[in-house]
Amino acid sequence: MSNGPSAAHPERERESDASLGRGRAFRLLFGYARPHRKTFLLILLCAVGAISADLLQPYLVKVAIDNDILLGDKGTGWLIGICAAYLVSAVAAMLLAYGMANLIQRAGQAIVASLRKDLFEHITKLSMSFFDRYPIGSLVTHESSDTETINQFFTQVFLSLIRDGLTLVLILGFMFALDVELALYSLVLLPVIAAIAFAFRTLLRNSYHRTRTQLSRMIAYLAENLSGMSLIQAFHQEKEQKKRFTRHNEKYWMESLREIRNSVTFNRTFDLLGNVAVAFIVWIGGMAVLNKQLEFGVLYAFISYIRQFFQPINQLTQQWNTMQSTLVSLDRLWRIFSVKPEVADPSEDRAVRVDPERVAGKLTFAGVRFAYGDGPEVLRGIDLDIRPGEFVGIVGTTGAGKSSLVNLLPRFYDVKAGSLLIDDIDVRSLPLRDLHAIVGLVQQEPYLFSGSIIDNVRLFRREIPEEAVVEACRTVGAHPMIARLRDGYDTVLSERGSGLSAGERQLISFARILVFRPRILILDEATAHLDSHTERLIQRALETVSRGRTTLVIAHRLSTVRHADRIIVMRDGQIVEQGKHADLIKNGGYYAELCRHSGTGHATAPGADGRLRPTSPA
Repeated sequence: MSNGPSAAHPERERESDASLGRGRAFRLLFGYARPHRKTFLLILLCAVGAISADLLQPYLVKVAIDNDILLGDKGTGWLIGICAAYLVSAVAAMLLAYGMANLIQRAGQAIVASLRKDLFEHITKLSMSFFDRYPIGSLVTHESSDTETINQFFTQVFLSLIRDGLTLVLILGFMFALDVELALYSLVLLPVIAAIAFAFRTLLRNSYHRTRTQLSRMIAYLAENLSGMSLIQAFHQEKEQKKRFTRHNEKYWMESLREIRNSVTFNRTFDLLGNVAVAFIVWIGGMAVLNKQLEFGVLYAFISYIRQFFQPINQLTQQWNTMQSTLVSLDRLWRIFSVKPEVADPSEDRAVRVDPERVAGKLTFAGVRFAYGDGPEVLRGIDLDIRPGEFVGIVGTTGAGKSSLVNLLPRFYDVKAGSLLIDDIDVRSLPLRDLHAIVGLVQQEPYLFSGSIIDNVRLFRREIPEEAVVEACRTVGAHPMIARLRDGYDTVLSERGSGLSAGERQLISFARILVFRPRILILDEATAHLDSHTERLIQRALETVSRGRTTLVIAHRLSTVRHADRIIVMRDGQIVEQGKHADLIKNGGYYAELCRHSGTGHATAPGADGRLRPTSPA
């Protein structure tokens, strides 16, 4: 599969690319259906049986009329036989239709379940650059709504194509079997039917798109207001926002009414056309019956078939909107599936396998240059050697390149030039699974999943024993906080751990590091936005988890890294200074200027007992 379109492309070009891939997207879709081909064959057989049994009923009535069975000339045995055959055909039609509906639902749900699983797996393998371009909300829509639309394609559109298409074919077959001339008269209306269906197709499609557009705008406005509800209430904007929402709601209401009106008009037009067709056949057939050229039972059967003839056409036309939605969803899913990870595992011949436990933690940045996409360089010729077990602070103003530097270590992105080595091995030569076992990350906003505390610490890996989790939490100081909770380690957290404070969430993320034991640790603004008391707790936990590990700390508060073995000072994507805190202050350079602007007048250093204590002002 080819690479997906860049987000920088114009929308028209993206749509053109998607249209070119539509054939391949359909092949992808039917590739998921291929394992269920036996089920679809069984669905086809059920459809043929159910429709044939249903269409047999008017023919049985025709036999009863034309053979004078109802007059008793053939005896009651014939009448009972016809009645029994009618009942059997009705029951068979019902059972076969029931089986067909269940089989199509089972196949459709199984296909979509596989599609969702593969889509989720594919998304999780994509590089961070992909998530920079694609909004998370859009990905959620792809995973939920678009896959559900694919399900509707199989359970509605595909079912309608089989059932209604076969119904039309079999009705024509029964009609020609009864009387060829009358069947040919019935086909006179087919061009009219086709013209009406074509005329309404564009109208229905435009109505559908306008309605969905207004619905999307209303939902987007609603989501925006719910997210900013505190601001709305603080500035008493409830009435104004209500007015604006009412306008969106009324537009959606009007478009919905227009869509319904067009749909009802289309359906009633077909009903009228069906009645005209019945009247036409009654007139032609009635004249033939009066002239003894046609039996009355045949005319009755023709009237029944004509009435049934318009229903499948109507149903097929009604699936047009669903078909359009399926094409849109297929285009969206194809764009996702066609994206290849920019950061991928090395080939077998280039891969270097290492034991994560035996990694020393030496880091070498050699002439590293990096840019996001086609944008300007954010790292410009970084040369840096970090010793195993060294505690390194990285400071600088916003946009200096601090996060970009450390994001290269776990290969969230790859360097544009130069190389990044761990123990003299290029990170691009390490399998991602091994690399991620070596490099651990604690983010500024630690992410906690919906689930128990113990599962959040061990990340749902049940092979990690509970004792190891408890020991890790004790070590970083999270155990007293967890013990106070009603269910302790089994306490179920809400989304993102919103029931815990920022410091408590951070302590759990530190415990996670101890459980997974990476040799290299990255802390990205881990103590930002914390009060001084909580920061001291985090500092103690930081001392614990960094012991024996190569540690890189991006510092928002300079006090966080004043005790570091070395401080790296970055500016405009380059390293402008490095050294210990006291030496950098003495030099009076850029770092000293940052300290003055931060308003802090003292440093912190670990005491003999390992706890951080203030030192004299620098």
